[in-house]
Amino acid sequence: ANKEKPEETASLDKDTAVQKDVAVPWAEKLLLPDADLNHNNQALEKDADNLKMQENAAHLANLQQLCRICGVSFKTDRYKRSHPVHGPVDSETQELLRKKEKRATSWPELIAKVFKIDVRADIDTIHPTRFCHNCWSIIHRKFSNTPCEVYFARNNAMEWKPHSPNCTVCCTAHHGVKRKNQSSNLQMGKRLKLMAERAQKTKSVKKPALVNKNLMKKIANCKNTHLSTKLLAVDYPADFVKSISCQVCEHILADPVETTCSHLFCRTCILKCLKVMGSYCPSCRYPCFPTDLMSPVKSFLNILNSLAVRCPVKECDEEVLLGKYCHHLSSHKEMKGKDIYTHINKGGRPRQHLLSLTRRAQKHRLRELKLQVKAFAEKEEGGDIKAVCLTLFLLALRARNEHRQADELEAIMQGKGSGLHPAVCLAIRVNTFLSCSQYHKMYRTVKAITGRQIFQPLHALRTAEKALLPGYHPFEWKPPLKNVSANTEVGIIDGLSGLPHSVDDYPVDTIAKRFRYDAALVSALMDMEEDILEGMKAQDLDDYLNGPFTVVVKESCDGMGDVSEKHGNGPAVPEKAVRFSFTLMSISITHGNENVRIFEEVKPNSELCCKPLCLMLADESDHETLTAILSPLIAERETMKNSVLLLEMGGILRTFKFIFRGTGYDEKLVREVEGLEASGSTYICTLCDATRLEAAQNLVLHSITRSHAENLERYEVWRSNPYHESIEELRDRVKGVSAKPFIETVPSIDALHCDIGNAAEFYKIFQFEIGEVYKNPNASKEERKRWQLTLDKHLRKKMNLKPIMRMNGNFARKLMTKETVEAVCELIKCQERHEALKELMDLYLKMKPVWRSSCPAKECPELLCQYSFNSQRFAELLSTKFKYRYEGKITNYFHKTLAHVPEIIERDGSIGAWASEGNESGNKLFRRF
Repeated sequence: ANKEKPEETASLDKDTAVQKDVAVPWAEKLLLPDADLNHNNQALEKDADNLKMQENAAHLANLQQLCRICGVSFKTDRYKRSHPVHGPVDSETQELLRKKEKRATSWPELIAKVFKIDVRADIDTIHPTRFCHNCWSIIHRKFSNTPCEVYFARNNAMEWKPHSPNCTVCCTAHHGVKRKNQSSNLQMGKRLKLMAERAQKTKSVKKPALVNKNLMKKIANCKNTHLSTKLLAVDYPADFVKSISCQVCEHILADPVETTCSHLFCRTCILKCLKVMGSYCPSCRYPCFPTDLMSPVKSFLNILNSLAVRCPVKECDEEVLLGKYCHHLSSHKEMKGKDIYTHINKGGRPRQHLLSLTRRAQKHRLRELKLQVKAFAEKEEGGDIKAVCLTLFLLALRARNEHRQADELEAIMQGKGSGLHPAVCLAIRVNTFLSCSQYHKMYRTVKAITGRQIFQPLHALRTAEKALLPGYHPFEWKPPLKNVSANTEVGIIDGLSGLPHSVDDYPVDTIAKRFRYDAALVSALMDMEEDILEGMKAQDLDDYLNGPFTVVVKESCDGMGDVSEKHGNGPAVPEKAVRFSFTLMSISITHGNENVRIFEEVKPNSELCCKPLCLMLADESDHETLTAILSPLIAERETMKNSVLLLEMGGILRTFKFIFRGTGYDEKLVREVEGLEASGSTYICTLCDATRLEAAQNLVLHSITRSHAENLERYEVWRSNPYHESIEELRDRVKGVSAKPFIETVPSIDALHCDIGNAAEFYKIFQFEIGEVYKNPNASKEERKRWQLTLDKHLRKKMNLKPIMRMNGNFARKLMTKETVEAVCELIKCQERHEALKELMDLYLKMKPVWRSSCPAKECPELLCQYSFNSQRFAELLSTKFKYRYEGKITNYFHKTLAHVPEIIERDGSIGAWASEGNESGNKLFRRF
């Protein structure tokens, strides 16, 4: 073939080497040596890269021929002009903006305002860098207030995508890119021309007759609220008066707005007219909508506010500037019932009140008095004119019994000021749950009405807040924390910072904010500076001791549901949140050979001492997100265990060591972070290795065996299966560990969730007793539902307990009382069952204070001693009288309550103090904010 057609082989280019290579039969290729194969592969890759580069270059060239906004090709554009998307505006546009007193100076700002397209984040390989003259003219029409016949459809804005094999930019390079719901450019041009012709015809047609002026005034009905032009202090020309008056009510403009046809109205008047008469300008009948109304240029507003008007209040002939009229009117309310100052006129023009004069006129009138005061001050007070004048003012106020104003003036003279401290204003804002905008509104209102700055502005509150938030106090670690920055000025940081964002990574759909753990601990310690120093004095220790102080920290973490935005269009994140917080439980110091406790948290379950550390909008069941956000925090915690904090407190550099105890977790989260199976598992307990059957057979005698280190070892066995066992044997060996533990928790019971879990079980027992399950264990689903409805109805009637979907703390507290059992017994016929149920509740109420109190050895020592006896009797009742429910099975929290409480109290001294209740209260605040 090559001999027959030599001209074809000569025309082959080097770039077609790919086709040559493909033409070689695969059987022959397999026989080629390895070196030749490698050479062919390299040639293939090189040619593919060249081809890709050529395609990209062509794509970029095509992009530069298209409009960024509408996608029209510059080749088909009749104006043959284009403008850069980025950079400053041209001189013509700048002149227009200057006339309209607009501040925009760059094209991205104007494009964002007119087309709602953000071009700041554009990428040159995806987006064109210029836009057409037609879009430029739309921008001009928008800002010049000329009636615009053609509007740009925002939903037709171009969607630019990266180059691909089916790239629309390259396919339609010469015809412009087609948008959704759009025909070709030729049809678009015809349509624009047709619309322009129609608009011209409508202009030439005679407009409908204008609405009657009297009718419009009746609609506006603002005679008692707006000022008449007759009140103007100066006799202005009629045309000028018309330009500053409303076209509807003919009063002086109040809160003026401008329509697209450049007519001026009071805001309330035009809105009333549009609502009653339809969407047309009352002056020229041009289409007008409430969204089209704009504020006039500032220079016009300045002129309007500088006009002098006479006060319409009787017996007040004062002339005030229109801009200050509202303030003047409010002073009349204060002066009701008081004698207004009137000067006796001795002929000539009317004498004005001193306060209504200009500063120059005031100086002229008081010149002689000023000289007398100056002479007196130099003679008697060492030249302090200010002190003499303020004292005169103070005496005048006291003489007229205006003591409130006199007290405020005295405070100013003493340097105290009448305003509140910024920290006090911040406390008011937080405690009354005011948002920044709500507080600012209150601040402005109070300042406008009283004329004094009682509340401080928001920027002062933010400055005060910095001293209270982490990142304010300097500190140091020895040795320095591993993989943690030495910078101490670290406030709120993004919880996702430091995560590698790769295509292969698990997508983290969450918003997370946190403090750095060490900075948060320092802030909490500095908040307690006074408590620590007072504790040292109370223990007869010198306050110059520098440590080491040992700080015990309780950690809590909990998930919460239904935190969706009720309004607003934020990013799509789960409607659940997870909060991680800590509480400083106690601080002790080693003095001599003994450990002296200088601080102990009195209310360990208050939200006031529970410091938030990390907030994330994520589901607590989402293991990957939870580990991604909390892992840096746990890493900081681990490195702090082996280091000492150096912090200046009370003017002395002191050292602190930290002990972290993760106890404020409910069972679900403990199982999640410790790598255990879910709560329905055969392995019933997070403290021991007992199965559900073992726990039911032996209700009381168990000891704590699990630990974080052991869970890690068991996970390694589960992962590697070193003994090559079956899945059942392996599961029995690792006792329910099925994932890698990533947060170290202390094996304990959460008192709050223990209460809730046990109350839910008693709620079930009440239903079964009503249905007499001890006689008939095989009741249908409908019958069981009927028992629940009967119980709910009776509890609502007798105990005012409303039925709930899911057991909560408040319901549990009300349910677990003797009164509730008495009420439930009214629904049970058998007297013997009455006695059993009452005894069961009585035993429970004797056991409950032991795990609920912060210090059972002090608060309920007798019940603590009786706990083992009461728990054995409780277990005996469950296995005899309530055998129908607890034969071969038991709930997780009943097992923990009966088997592990005494051991935990012996180890920690308390269960209630280490509960998650403070974090739960913090959840409520977080939900409110």
